Amino acid sequence: MRPDRQTAEERSASMADVLASTGATDGFIIASGVIGILFSLYQFRLVSRISLTDRISTAPGGGNQAPLVGGIDTTRLIEIYEAIREGADSFLFAEYTICCYFLVGFGILVLLLVSYTGGQFHIDEGGLTAVAFVAGGLTSMLSGLIGMRVAVFSNARTTVMAAGENAWTDAFNCAFRAGSVMGFALCGLAMLVLYLLAHLFALHYKNWDVPNSGDALKLFECLAGYGLGGSSIALFGRVGGGIYTKAADVGADLAGKVVEGIPEDDPRNPATIADNVGDNVGDVAGMGSDLFGSFAEATCAALVVASSSPSLIAGAGWPGLMFPVTISAAGILVCLVCSFVATSIRPVKKESDIETVLKTQLGLTTILLTAAVYVLAICFLPDKFLLERASRAASITFTPIKAWGCVCSGLWSGCLIGFITEYYTSHSYSPVREVAQACETGAATNIIYGLALGYRSTILPVSLLSIVVYVSFYLGDMYGVALAALGMLANLSTCLAIDVYGPICDNAGGIAEMAELPEHVRDVTDALDAAGNTTAAIGKGFAIGSACLVGLALFGAFITRAELTTDQISLLSPLIFACLIFGAMIPYWFSAMTMKSVGKAANEMVKEVARQFREIPGLLEGTPGHAPADHARCIAISTDASLREMIAPAILVMLTPLLFGILLGTDAVAGLLAGSIVSAIQMAISASNTGGAWDNAKKYVESGKCVINGEVQRKGGEVHKAAVVGDTVGDPLKDTSGPALNIVMKLMAILSLVFADFFKSINNGHGLLRIPH
Repeated sequence: MRPDRQTAEERSASMADVLASTGATDGFIIASGVIGILFSLYQFRLVSRISLTDRISTAPGGGNQAPLVGGIDTTRLIEIYEAIREGADSFLFAEYTICCYFLVGFGILVLLLVSYTGGQFHIDEGGLTAVAFVAGGLTSMLSGLIGMRVAVFSNARTTVMAAGENAWTDAFNCAFRAGSVMGFALCGLAMLVLYLLAHLFALHYKNWDVPNSGDALKLFECLAGYGLGGSSIALFGRVGGGIYTKAADVGADLAGKVVEGIPEDDPRNPATIADNVGDNVGDVAGMGSDLFGSFAEATCAALVVASSSPSLIAGAGWPGLMFPVTISAAGILVCLVCSFVATSIRPVKKESDIETVLKTQLGLTTILLTAAVYVLAICFLPDKFLLERASRAASITFTPIKAWGCVCSGLWSGCLIGFITEYYTSHSYSPVREVAQACETGAATNIIYGLALGYRSTILPVSLLSIVVYVSFYLGDMYGVALAALGMLANLSTCLAIDVYGPICDNAGGIAEMAELPEHVRDVTDALDAAGNTTAAIGKGFAIGSACLVGLALFGAFITRAELTTDQISLLSPLIFACLIFGAMIPYWFSAMTMKSVGKAANEMVKEVARQFREIPGLLEGTPGHAPADHARCIAISTDASLREMIAPAILVMLTPLLFGILLGTDAVAGLLAGSIVSAIQMAISASNTGGAWDNAKKYVESGKCVINGEVQRKGGEVHKAAVVGDTVGDPLKDTSGPALNIVMKLMAILSLVFADFFKSINNGHGLLRIPH
């Protein structure tokens, strides 16, 4: 499929002739992607076999027909399920309508600005980049849609399985398999679309395999638009979905638990449906788009840096360039094999098995991928080749063993960061229990302890990331950093499956409560949800760590494309230092906007719930025969607020690097990116872990395990009320601002990379203002 222009001597640089061939590379990557998609369809088929209406029974007295499952009337359950589905669909349709307009408008801007380089228009470069941008955006939207649809489809089925005889195994398998649908579909789809674009673009840049022709670099610079499209949609998904879910969650908690003292997910609360809708549009669709963006951007960064090496092109050709993609391909296959351990080989049989099974997935995939990546490096890379340093200094010699070391540093650090995050956010360990104990003296001390925990929790993850950056940069410069990012994302299929598992179990528990099912059903869903909260924290650790490495890899790719030297980006330059400080402020500005948006929407939600309690007779008291709550109004409040409030943060993140590049030049953009990455990583870890700790401190009190002065603390007490306040404050931190900062790191960098040539064309990269350096 590729023109073969390498000599026999150049071919001998590869250690495995068969696997290093173009055909074998195409076959391995395409087959892995197709297998991933087919496996996701198989998992969906297993979930779809679960019926919500096993049989129809006639009620006593010859009345209406009632659907029964396991002897339980599921009429109300189905009504709630349909309401959640309709709410999620309506929000995603409204959000994606805006996203489509954005793709068209910004796609035209990409076409025009990228085409203008060197004082001339190169419409082919701009056109291909715009095509990649739209493809990335549409793939991101499709990934989010698949995840949300599957999550909504399976939540009620998880509730039904929790009511069965083999509740632990069946309910867990239902939720985990549903999560696997998104995990494998997203990874397979993302990789196949990217690989197809690379092949199509190679038809235009026909001399890509001729060293020093520049075609390979141009090819992958155009392909970087794929990452930009994915990350742009991810920003809307994370911010919009995050505002939606936390407006509903905070509003429901304040109006229900704090003011009126009714339980979480109580059917009397009008905001509960909106809260459950939010779990799907924020924690599933938004998170899926976020991690899709990480995959696309890390891969594009590695390809751009690799394509600047004539030695690699000559020594290994297409297989060598595609080594970063083979890491993701192997990840799909390894995660597929390991998934059977959770559902078939060592299934969940009791409550204590849940966390063990989920953690085993992460550990096992990490171990197997360590071996798999070694084989890939030996087979797809030449014995050695030269990499040009991002600083434009002397080249370095890179080998398959160094590549393996870079990937493994990211792979294992991701696993460690995940478990460190668990230590600081799970009530199985002392940090969260200390926060719960602090509730003895009220909400204020709870919040003080929680903030301190969040700040302290940054120490080990940031230290690990610092080590990974140093090791990978020392071994392979910016190519090594990009490989480390891909290593951290190598078991993305499993991470996504575990991440989606959490919101599904959360929804399952909410449905059980609202449908007023027997207590034993809620006991099972609560246990599944508690484990989901812990693993969700681990997933957030992965996402934040990978975002940092992806941002840094994109920063390196930008330096390469902008042809900046060490002297140009020295901290001794007043412009660089000033832009670095300004960049460090961006995450704070962004967080302020998203936090305030949640506050405004939650305030409106609280007033609406209070109005309904006041104006609908018998609703709050639960009087039989009272008029139903107006769930649609609460859904509309969250939808309108999220769509309205997500625009300003998106403008901030996307406009800032564009203005800096146009007005101040490429070196100013470098300073801006460095500052924003360094600042955002600290804030993201702190915000996510603080919110997670407050959430699980509340659950620790509710579980009856919190003992203060010899007295067991339970729901409804003063300690519990203080814990609820902390949980409510932490909601937008852990589910809106914190996760969205991942995209701030990545989106500013990928946008700068895509428009680097345009920035260079303005006064030779010095910007319109030509400020003295």
